[in-house]
Amino acid sequence: MSENLEPNVVAFLCNWCSYAGADLAGTSRIEYPPNLNVIRVMCSGRVNPLFVVNALQQGADGVLISGCHPGDCHYMEGNFYARRRFSVMKELLEYVGVDARRFNMSWVSASEGAKWKEVVSGVVDKAKEAGPFTEFRRNKIDW
Repeated sequence: MSENLEPNVVAFLCNWCSYAGADLAGTSRIEYPPNLNVIRVMCSGRVNPLFVVNALQQGADGVLISGCHPGDCHYMEGNFYARRRFSVMKELLEYVGVDARRFNMSWVSASEGAKWKEVVSGVVDKAKEAGPFTEFRRNKIDW
């Protein structure tokens, strides 16, 4: 583990809950690590597993997918699909040698700004523990 590592974490956030929870944390001036690159999606169920692999290939040290609490999805059952899809994805990533600390899922509602801080801090700490991720990086091709 490098003490000076500031991990790059890509976060896919549900527009209706997690993104709004992150916004609430910001407007409430709750400080959390700035290591996140946020990608807003309409629903966590719309995140393709290849997005996770692509984020790791592009240089992310960790990935977070966050959505509405199960049963509160604005699209009825999107977060149930996400939960099922990404539990399998986590096992697959572990199978191919990706440290389990690099991939995280959470459920944060629009009213949980303080919880958002805890989630982000935990994800960044796990990525720091895991160290820099270089296994899947794409090599630049010179034509």
